[in-house]
Amino acid sequence: MLENKDKQLTPLEQMGEFGLIKHLTKDFKLNQETTELGIGDDAAVLDFKTKKTVISTDLLIEGVHFDLAYMPLKHLGYKAVIVNLSDIYAMNALATQITVSIAISNRFPLEALEEFYAGVAMACKIYNVDLVGGDTTSSTKGMLISVTAMGIVDEDKLTYRSGAKPNDLLVVSGDLGGAYFGLQVLEREKEVFKVNPNNQPDLEPYSYVVERQLKPEARKDIVTILEKLEVKPTAMIDISDGLSSEILHLCNSSNLGCNLFEEKIPLDPTVINAAEEFSIDSTMVALSGGEDYELLFTIAQADYDKIKGNPNLTVIGHMTDADQGAHLVTRGNEKIELKARGWNSFS
Repeated sequence: MLENKDKQLTPLEQMGEFGLIKHLTKDFKLNQETTELGIGDDAAVLDFKTKKTVISTDLLIEGVHFDLAYMPLKHLGYKAVIVNLSDIYAMNALATQITVSIAISNRFPLEALEEFYAGVAMACKIYNVDLVGGDTTSSTKGMLISVTAMGIVDEDKLTYRSGAKPNDLLVVSGDLGGAYFGLQVLEREKEVFKVNPNNQPDLEPYSYVVERQLKPEARKDIVTILEKLEVKPTAMIDISDGLSSEILHLCNSSNLGCNLFEEKIPLDPTVINAAEEFSIDSTMVALSGGEDYELLFTIAQADYDKIKGNPNLTVIGHMTDADQGAHLVTRGNEKIELKARGWNSFS
């Protein structure tokens, strides 16, 4: 819900652009040593000294990437930051600063934006990043969000998509498919609400998958874990568009093929239950669902013993020569060509 009718709301035109920015960002503190100057001048000033700088940006559009019928604005602010931080961690780097720009229509009062920025602030605090700039403007088409994330990494730890070698192990963090089923549950309850607005959904049985959709987490911990284990990934990417798409990105960038083993794909029990309820194949969801924001990476076989048994990591396959192609090896030991069926915003 955008509005609380029991509360006096503040139209944005009362604030003005600069007054709005000052109001929304007044409680953000700077914690990174690399931040010399944050919000308040024509540009932020950052000093990364001897580190390599990594930068990533994402655009989120209402009606395309999120639906405010069931996405609370605080969760949206949090998620908008997380999806960008995930790209930084996928370079084996640590995120340090973000900028947040939003375009909003006049249906949003000040209090709605305060909720959004409360989510941004929570993400900044949990992931120890500084908000150092951004922009606000008006929109005639709902809400648009652009977040840019910056991070730092030592040159010898920087990890690209292109560094995998034949026989490298393919590893994934966490489990897959939850965000997709969270979206299915929310879309179903939205349709029920349209028919009967008095119906109160019971989301408790789906709490894990709904949280994976509304409040995902970026895997900063994996970067730290790998450093402690003294494991340098040879290639890495985050899983935003589905496992199959991301594996093929690694294969194409590294000019390799791969074998992905279906029985090794990590699935939470709630995902398996949801797959049965929705009559959807759980493997297909893991391959194509997207928005899990786990990290997919390759390591040399010599590093296997270092990660073996770590509950955060699962070996799901290995890289091959390019002429062998990219395949899913099913539970029945059948090889099926991997195809990119993940999210396409232009479809």
